Order: sequence, then C-alpha cells, then structure tokens
Amino acid sequence: MQTRWISRLLPAATNTRPTEWSRAAIGVSLGTLFSVWVCSLMFGLPVAMHLIGPLGASAILLFAVSSGALAQPWSIVGGYLCATLVSLGVVHFFGRTLDTACLAVGLALVCMCLLRCLHPPAGALALLVVLADPDSASLGWGLLAPVMLSAVCMLLAALAYNNLTRVRYPKKAAEPDPAFANPPVPGDPGITAEDLQKALEQMDAFIDVTPEDLEALIRSSEHYARRRSVGEVFTHSG
Repeated sequence: MQTRWISRLLPAATNTRPTEWSRAAIGVSLGTLFSVWVCSLMFGLPVAMHLIGPLGASAILLFAVSSGALAQPWSIVGGYLCATLVSLGVVHFFGRTLDTACLAVGLALVCMCLLRCLHPPAGALALLVVLADPDSASLGWGLLAPVMLSAVCMLLAALAYNNLTRVRYPKKAAEPDPAFANPPVPGDPGITAEDLQKALEQMDAFIDVTPEDLEALIRSSEHYARRRSVGEVFTHSG
C-alpha cells in the first residue's frame, strides 16, 4: 500500500520528444520577451517587469501545452481580464493587504469558472495586482491596459510561432467522424463526442483536456488495438 502511494508522487511520462521541448522553449523565451518588451515601451520597464511572472507561466501553457483547454485564446484573455478587474475591485473596497490579495485570487477563480476562461497564471496576476509595486499601483484602474496589452502580445506570439512551427493553434474542434460514432461491434452503441462531454462534466474536477482530444485519443487507441489484434491473429495462425 505504501509503495503504491509513493508511486503516485512520481512524475508521469511526458510522451514528447526533445525536439518538441526545444521548440517550446524557444517559443516561451521569444513570447515572454516580446510581451514584456512591448509593455515596457508603452508603460515603462518597472510595470512590465511586475507582470513578467504570470506572463512566463502563460507562455509555458501557450507554447508547451497549446492543445490544452487552459491554453486557448479565451483562457488567457478572459483569465487576465477577470483577474485584473476582480483584484482592482478588491483593492478599491478593501485596500492592499495580504488578506485582500488572497481574497482576490479566490474571487478571480470563481469568475474565471463562470466565464469558462480558467487560466492558472491569472491567479498569480490577481495577487500581483493587489500587492502591486508603486509604479503599477499608481496606475489605478489604468493597470488594466498594460495587463491586457501583455496578454494580447503573448497570444499573438503564440499564434504566430506555434503555427509557423507546424503546431496548430488555437485548438480547433475536430470534424465529426462517422466511423467513431458507428457501433464497431453489433449491439455496441459506440462513443460520441457528446458522450465524452457528459463524462467530463460528471468527473466534477478540473481536467485540462477537450472532448475533441479525447475523441482523437480513443480513435488512435482503437487503431493500434486493431493492428495488434490482426498481428496476433497472424502470429497464432502461423
């Protein structure tokens, strides 16, 4: 039992090649540099540097795991917008303290969930907006401008770099595959995209995967399963 518990703490395989790590690393560096540089031109280096933490975290999502639901365009734009507005509202009514910063990140999470734009780096942004440095705090509600400028710049960088390096972004909904919904075995109702969506909803947890990705994964698994089954038939018959 103890061995099984410890094994859960071990990292799972990433299933990606070193070339993909390198591609993503270059994109993360370029995307963060571009976002901070543009922000510094418009609002000064101190404000841009204050936002660099959440931007770096967003860059990892947008360039390294761009197929995830948390890395899609509405996630970063909506997440940054929610976090900033909620945090500025908390500052307006309750001031800038550690307690209000923690309150802001919690409220930002609720807001992001309601608007379907959950983006983890926006949690760090909510804390930074409340516990802002003097240059950023002096902007007041105007802090929304550099935040959204940085988010849009990061998104533009991800759109350009990912597609230029042959990684489709943003994630597009997969075309319905009739073969996927048809029963592979008489009496078997098969699995549809709607079934996967309902299954995800019943999980009652945050799962960074789309029904389209699950459908593609199941289709691919069935393909390899059929190949294995055919290979076993030939092996036994030989």
